[in-house]
Amino acid sequence: MGYDVVVVGGGMAGISVAAELAAHRSVVVVEAEAELARHSTGRSAALYAPSYGGPVVRALTAASGPLFGDGVLSPRPMLWVGDVGGLDGVEELTEGAARDLCPVLRPGRFDRFAVDLGTMDIDVMGLHQRYVQRLRAAGGEIRRGAPVTALRRDGQGWRVTAGTEEIVAGTVVNAAGAWVDRIAGLAGVPALGVRPMRRTIAIATGPTPVGQGWPLVADVGDTFYFRPEGPGVLVSPADETPVDPGDAKPDDLDIALAVDRVNEVTTLGLRSVRTAWAGLRTFAPDREPVVGELPGHPGFTFLAGQGGYGIQMAPALAVTAARLILGQTVDTAPELLSPTRLLLG
Repeated sequence: MGYDVVVVGGGMAGISVAAELAAHRSVVVVEAEAELARHSTGRSAALYAPSYGGPVVRALTAASGPLFGDGVLSPRPMLWVGDVGGLDGVEELTEGAARDLCPVLRPGRFDRFAVDLGTMDIDVMGLHQRYVQRLRAAGGEIRRGAPVTALRRDGQGWRVTAGTEEIVAGTVVNAAGAWVDRIAGLAGVPALGVRPMRRTIAIATGPTPVGQGWPLVADVGDTFYFRPEGPGVLVSPADETPVDPGDAKPDDLDIALAVDRVNEVTTLGLRSVRTAWAGLRTFAPDREPVVGELPGHPGFTFLAGQGGYGIQMAPALAVTAARLILGQTVDTAPELLSPTRLLLG
């Protein structure tokens, strides 16, 4: 089977860039799992936060705002607590104003507060499905349950063994998330040193009624965040535990840390955990996304290192990656995204 582009990975990164490319090229997405978006995409905290992340992440997040389309974003302020002086795009608040936004904050626990009024909840699976529909409408194809087991150069293109099928394509887009370096190794392309990190999230309940209009509350020091989730509270210890690529499972200690840390700074009195999960956040060494080819390896494009920001910057990152692959100009300086920067240190 011949295509212009084979995209490895059916999460948000892979599906979104495939949808952008399908308007110009023949595209097939190959996904190792039997279902799409099983790992990082399906386990996101689902927040659009323009003040969250490094300079490149923030620029792509801001550019993504108008690209989400109707029905994907819904308002949810983000309340930062702690040393907020280094944050961009936020408004500093008094403790009284912060407690007006989130009345369960314990008085005197923090000295400084700031709010980002540009944050939103994201309908992650709604956005993912929209890209799936765009891809198919443009003639793109998807192979589920098709792990890549071999990948080699064939003249000017590539032969990719995915499941039981061999696919011939001119370009490979490596959007395999935590498995990015493994896919690169199959292709004989240098690894980038990206690291999958486990992030734990739980839904906990207690005796205090939960206000659905409360903001997401996050510690600038990255030790916890929480927000309303139905009748419960979504909590996380903001952990980044290095792990091997795989189906991440929550650790009981991390769940307990999340509940304890939120109880320490609020009057919620969380007592029971209704459900918990863990996802993989894959970071490049400089914590900025990676898009592009390495010298000497034409036709093999990385789309990797989205860290914990992959959903919030997905629309602009997909447009940028597609334009680079098509040889078009982009708004973000390519050298800021290029994998070459990682090999050069």
